[in-house]
Amino acid sequence: NYCSKSLVITGVVVSQTMAPTLAPAVMNTTFIENVTATTTVSETTTVSETTTVSDNVTATTPMILSTTSQGCSALNTSTCEPCVPGSYSDNDTLLCSCCHEPGLCMFTGACLACSRGFFQPLAGQQRCLPCSQGFYTNFTGSPVCQSCPPGSYSNNTGSDSCRSCSPGFYTSKQNATSCSPCQQGTFCNSSSCALCQICPSGTESLQAAAKECTPCRPGMHKAPRQSMCQICSSGFFQIRWGQETCNLCPENHYCPSPDVNPILCPGDAFCPEGSTAPGYCMETFFRKAGEECELAPVTIALLVIGGGVALLFVILLVLRRRRDTDGELSLARQPLLRKERPQGRYYGIPCDAEPVYAGW
Repeated sequence: NYCSKSLVITGVVVSQTMAPTLAPAVMNTTFIENVTATTTVSETTTVSETTTVSDNVTATTPMILSTTSQGCSALNTSTCEPCVPGSYSDNDTLLCSCCHEPGLCMFTGACLACSRGFFQPLAGQQRCLPCSQGFYTNFTGSPVCQSCPPGSYSNNTGSDSCRSCSPGFYTSKQNATSCSPCQQGTFCNSSSCALCQICPSGTESLQAAAKECTPCRPGMHKAPRQSMCQICSSGFFQIRWGQETCNLCPENHYCPSPDVNPILCPGDAFCPEGSTAPGYCMETFFRKAGEECELAPVTIALLVIGGGVALLFVILLVLRRRRDTDGELSLARQPLLRKERPQGRYYGIPCDAEPVYAGW
């Protein structure tokens, strides 16, 4: 009688037909634990010296393959192939360790795929490489690692996924290793932000890494393109929260502070549009008349008196000037008076003689 025998070796099934009494197919060879031999016989048959199987019984026994030269000699190592990119050779099996060069196996199916977070871009390698910071791979057998997209990061090597930026943080570049906080005036209210947004009109964020914006306080405003709330200009006011613009202080009112309601102008004062304080006529000298200031009676009297005094002063000045001019003219018309001199002679010349110059 004949019995059939099937050997399953790491995914390869080898079938052979044997006589009732057979010698082992591979002499002096043991099998590793992850190789299982399944033997089925139709009647009682002695397969080896130490194993006896009864009729219609299936036996599964772990065996060990050795890596001795006798084990490798039974394999056809001329068919060894390099492991493809994304995999590496498994030197714990005869299918790879018996090949004459590292990184080769009997067939590519005997190679092991790179784990998640590891890659190998070259063929015929003995190990895989971990993905660098900022990169990841989320499947086995990867020849390359992928960049973390904007809004995510990886600060470890050998990562199989990227971490999302928390709310209030962002990163706009690929293969980032960290996220940056949103600046003042911007916010991010979700995870995985690639950019922070400017706060809407009438709102602001006073701190970095803001998740939301707060409305502008009364007396302040913010336009859509501005980053921070601004105080209302002089003569403007705003009493509500979160406003985009300020209001001009109306006529006949004044606005001393931008965060209060306009105040009615007093009856004796002027308050045009945009007034910050009431304007009064100069006390004592002016008084309000409708929308203008006019001279007070006392001011008119003072002006009349002052004008009279000034006119009198001018008249006196003119008279004095005329008198001085007349005196100068009278002196100019008088003949020169001869001065009396004592009679006598000086060096033989009379005292009243005119001097004669010798021309020296």
